[in-house]
Amino acid sequence: MTLGLESLMTATLAGLGYELVDMSMSVKSGYLRVMIDKPEGISLDDCTLVSHHLSNWLAVENIDYERLEVSSPGLDRPLRKMTDYQRFIGARAQIRLRVALAGQRRFIGVISAASDDQIDLNADGQIIKLAFANIDSARLVPDL
Repeated sequence: MTLGLESLMTATLAGLGYELVDMSMSVKSGYLRVMIDKPEGISLDDCTLVSHHLSNWLAVENIDYERLEVSSPGLDRPLRKMTDYQRFIGARAQIRLRVALAGQRRFIGVISAASDDQIDLNADGQIIKLAFANIDSARLVPDL
């Protein structure tokens, strides 16, 4: 159900001008967490608007939940889709692989390219080619 719910929510949020970055739902506790973004960033007003909209939408769709949380992805935004990597070319990221590459699973560097199946990461002047299918998790590294 979560995958179907995720695609429905993606379409609903896109209609409002937002991107669904991530969502998680605990069937046991009824907790639904939704992370949203848009190019100019997310404000508290955006979270409030989306929360009200989703509360009504979830009721109409008869989707059971106890508590809804809507938030921004934060400065260390997760990267999940290829479009995320393409959008953040030039940004610093931390990437963890499922299967080690040359004995290493964690990489930090600047995203220099993103194609259909590969991410190029510039780590200290060396370009590392990472298979998109091998990426377990990735996040932006904020410049503070």
